Amino acid sequence: MESQRSLLLITLAFLGFMIWQAWMQDHAPAPTEQATTQQAQAPSAVTSESGKDLPTAAAPGAEPAAISQQNQAATFDVGATIHVVTDVLDLKISTKGGDLVDVKLPTYPVSLERKDEPFQLLHADPPPYIAQSGLIHDRIDGVDVNKRAPTHHAQFVAENSSYVLADGAEKLLVPLTWVGEDGVKVTKAYTFTRGKFYVDVDYKVENQSATDWSAGAYMQLRHGPPKPQAGMFGAQSYNGAAYYDGEAYHKLPFDDMEEEPLDMTVKSGWVAILQHYFISAWMPQSTEMDNQLYSKVIHDAGQTAYLVGMRSPSVSIPAGQSGELGARVYVGPKLQKELEKLYPGLELTSDYGIFTIFAKPLFWMLDKIHAVVGNWGWAIILLTILIKLAFFKLSATSYRSMAKMKKVAPKLASIKERYPDDKQRQQQAMMELYKTEKINPLGGCLPILIQIPVFIALFWVLQESVELRQAPWILWIKDLSLKDPYYVLPLLMGISMFLQNKLNPPQPDPMMQKVMMTMPIVFTVFFAFFPSGLVLYWVVNNVLSIAQQWYITRGIEQEAEKARR
Repeated sequence: MESQRSLLLITLAFLGFMIWQAWMQDHAPAPTEQATTQQAQAPSAVTSESGKDLPTAAAPGAEPAAISQQNQAATFDVGATIHVVTDVLDLKISTKGGDLVDVKLPTYPVSLERKDEPFQLLHADPPPYIAQSGLIHDRIDGVDVNKRAPTHHAQFVAENSSYVLADGAEKLLVPLTWVGEDGVKVTKAYTFTRGKFYVDVDYKVENQSATDWSAGAYMQLRHGPPKPQAGMFGAQSYNGAAYYDGEAYHKLPFDDMEEEPLDMTVKSGWVAILQHYFISAWMPQSTEMDNQLYSKVIHDAGQTAYLVGMRSPSVSIPAGQSGELGARVYVGPKLQKELEKLYPGLELTSDYGIFTIFAKPLFWMLDKIHAVVGNWGWAIILLTILIKLAFFKLSATSYRSMAKMKKVAPKLASIKERYPDDKQRQQQAMMELYKTEKINPLGGCLPILIQIPVFIALFWVLQESVELRQAPWILWIKDLSLKDPYYVLPLLMGISMFLQNKLNPPQPDPMMQKVMMTMPIVFTVFFAFFPSGLVLYWVVNNVLSIAQQWYITRGIEQEAEKARR
């Protein structure tokens, strides 16, 4: 009984911690208006010391670029923008640097109450969250490198101020051009693909100067201090930078950048900034070349900006010839199957933490079931049934043990009456009874132990999987990732837990009896704050457990009745 009590306390502590986090999110002061509610207008000016927000470390095998004082302007603004619309992206490209300064996702509404308002991922309003890229020329004595390659502070020219992916077209090309004073011409071209959240960024360099040209491309994400995220469980999601070193996925919290800046050369690496359900990431187009990953923190005009980026090896182009450099940027939801195909390790940004070993298979099964039934709620129900079938025999053993415990409950009560003040003698007599009746007193704990890791893993699947964001089930359940608005599922869960307790053997300890009587009420309150998809899993699991336990208990009672006859 002491083991059951300890297990119960551990379960309560875990659930209490989760509900405390949920309560804090619901009752914390409302955060300032997020980027998702900004007006669709030309991005406002942002400040930046241009020398500070350029990568300072050289690409592998190259010397640092010489940055002239003329490029050390105190401030810069976004300038004119080019509006681009595809079937899944609505964004703006700044002619100053050719950066992505505004990205909205039309297929992902802000909320069910604001279905016509697309979620905004990138924005230029201070503090900006934008995707920057440019070229940095290698040092050549006597040559001003600012005239040889366009950084993200250079002024580009575009033929049109707006582009739309035409009906039936698979690709959309948006070119911007820059011409240096010595005749070097650079075309920075964005290529958009129908149905895709990634964008190819290619530089075509025409060296029309009299000297050789050598430069590397850099790509970086600039983010201001993070704000609290809206949503029931958004505060628990990681909001910060991350990178992949070719072998492992690493988080890089903004607070750690200043003390431990990122600086490494890797193959098949990428950099990203994560938030709840969404990601922006830069990656090279090739997995074979070495790239330098870096991070920086800049303090400018009272603002702090966090930069995480990568720089490619330099490309040398002789005078009179042409060459190309390129990268790819992803701005969109954490669609695990798409990210896995896009680049090695990118799917790891859907981070399930230490429960990945359970959560990954759960999501895989859930996704396969959803592909058949077309509804995430029914997929959760069918997944619960499959899990129950997988542990059927183990659960049956546990329920038989609990049924036997219920059968000998009068004898246990008699032992307590015989030795009211001798706890040691009570324990000895109980152990002798268990041995005689062939009962494992710990057997009844197994169903709970089985459910807890699956429960936690499913919580993180609902927490991290954008596929379930705003996913309906039936009737009043419009979003399985949010709590039940009418608390129907938590009440059903409490009722099912009460019925399940009735099938369990009575606790010999009066205090534990009172605790078990209040457990359905306590858990109902706890589960009222959990995602409705998680509560749905628990309700179905309880109903299946009740049916299985009733069937086994009834069979043992019938066997006992026959034996008495």
